[in-house]
Amino acid sequence: MPASMVTTVRPLKGLAMSQWIPGLRQIRSYRRSWLAKDVVAGVVLTTLLVPQGMAYAELAGLPAITGLYTSILCLLGYAVFGPSRILVLGPDSALGPMIAATILPLGAARGDPARAVALASMLAITVGAIMLVAAVAKLGFIADLISKPTMIGYLNGLALTIVVGQLPKLCGFSVEADGLMAEIGAVARGIAGGEVVGAAAAVGVCGIAAILVLQHWLRKIPAVLVVVLLAIAAAPLFDLAAHGVQLVGVLPGGFPPLTIPDVRLSDLGPLFAGALGIAVVSLADTISTASAFAVRTGQEIHGNREMAGIGAANLAAGLFQGFPVSTSGSRTAVAQQAGARTQLAGVVGAALITVTIVFVPGLFRNLPQPVLAAIVITAALSLADVPGTARLWRQRRTEFSLSAAALAGVALLGVLPGIAIAVGLSILNVFRHAWRPYQTVLGKVENLPGFHDVRSYPRALRLPGLVIFRFDAPLMFANAKTFRDEIRRLAATSPAPHWIVVAAEPVTDVDTTAADMLRDLAEELNKRGAHLVLAELKDPVRRKIDRYQLTRALDPAHFYPTIDSAVAAFREERNTDWIPFSAGEPERGSSAGS
Repeated sequence: MPASMVTTVRPLKGLAMSQWIPGLRQIRSYRRSWLAKDVVAGVVLTTLLVPQGMAYAELAGLPAITGLYTSILCLLGYAVFGPSRILVLGPDSALGPMIAATILPLGAARGDPARAVALASMLAITVGAIMLVAAVAKLGFIADLISKPTMIGYLNGLALTIVVGQLPKLCGFSVEADGLMAEIGAVARGIAGGEVVGAAAAVGVCGIAAILVLQHWLRKIPAVLVVVLLAIAAAPLFDLAAHGVQLVGVLPGGFPPLTIPDVRLSDLGPLFAGALGIAVVSLADTISTASAFAVRTGQEIHGNREMAGIGAANLAAGLFQGFPVSTSGSRTAVAQQAGARTQLAGVVGAALITVTIVFVPGLFRNLPQPVLAAIVITAALSLADVPGTARLWRQRRTEFSLSAAALAGVALLGVLPGIAIAVGLSILNVFRHAWRPYQTVLGKVENLPGFHDVRSYPRALRLPGLVIFRFDAPLMFANAKTFRDEIRRLAATSPAPHWIVVAAEPVTDVDTTAADMLRDLAEELNKRGAHLVLAELKDPVRRKIDRYQLTRALDPAHFYPTIDSAVAAFREERNTDWIPFSAGEPERGSSAGS
């Protein structure tokens, strides 16, 4: 092979490798001046990752140590395959209830920690596989399936579910209940029955108060770390264990081995269903967080590459006794504030967590369990978006209703049905706008170019015998009847119009159902001596109309490039002039759509 060909092939191969393994690109472009900042950021990040990882593991119904295993492997996996420079993945408060809702109903997971870990690990592997397949298939747009209002409602419901679920641990007792309403009742009965451990409740409430105060007033101080250190110091000082406060105890030592989760064949179906929901939420969360931080760092977001990075992180976690992970906006913000420049900060964090569990597994033995509950509850409170909900109420009641329905779905039916409802409502909202789009009559406004909505300009002018109608959606099976009925209504006004000009610029498509409707409608109008005229029709739509052979009913001479040209042709044919709209001639369009 000629040398010139060799020098051409190698860069292309390197380029392909760097696209799928962004970590290689980061190593090649790494600057020595970044090293100190990445190491410091990694140390700071570790102080947050350890307590949060343990807390979110217990939120998912798993042993606390699995949260540390998960943190290590997902950080390393994303450092190699993740495209973002500083995005931090790890155990997430939003995924915890979804993981628990998936694995706990499967057999004796609640009473068998080993089985629960195996199920959670297989769930992470399944999430990783879904993400990787979706990345290869370029399905990054799936992140858009959940609209912001439904996501707000889902997260509000999730926050409520998490807080209620953590209240027993915060107060030092336990409950057996299935579903939010049942949990609320069980918690109320436990409190009324005197099951609250006073010392545990005091530690937990003080932990919540301290975290919230520090986060609000002293944002540069790592609130979670401060509370964890104070709680560890307070445990022996006040002999909290003797007062009924449960402590974390010594964690299992050593690094987890590579493990293929041992699950039953019958478990795979429920695990796959749960993994789909987790994948959608994780991707949506990651894309939104990555986009926010990319603006600050000047990076571009590639949804498919992010899917590959998340998939690799979940796969790595699942193979080492971990559970599904997502992006954390708070941890990413901490890394950025600490000066992180690349994913090396996450690698340093993973290394320090490994040192902790291998050499000092008893470091957190005196950490009170109510403090872990406090960490989870404060994280849940940050999920809730009360201002956003209030804004929806003020600005758009329809989207507020969607948000409320998503919240109710989580609260009444559970976390996994809740995410299905959130996705379904988002899709239905899109369909609703296409089914009942905005439609109106246009008129001419003096001293204002173009043609305008007569609702906005009541003094607009019209041409006798001509109606200009705008339909703001593609014509398809769902809205074909709506379009037909409105055209019929306009054609039935008195005096009857000779031309009904459709301002077709918003009509981006015509499906076969709508094509049949247009054919019948045009023939019906032709029999009345009226004509359906199309203006501003896009070329791809025009080609479809030709393919449907609609020009047999729609006169090709009645296709105009602009509304102005259609109006000019009508005025030349009818010799009419502009007059004001008068009551009932014709009505000012339909009120459908909003």
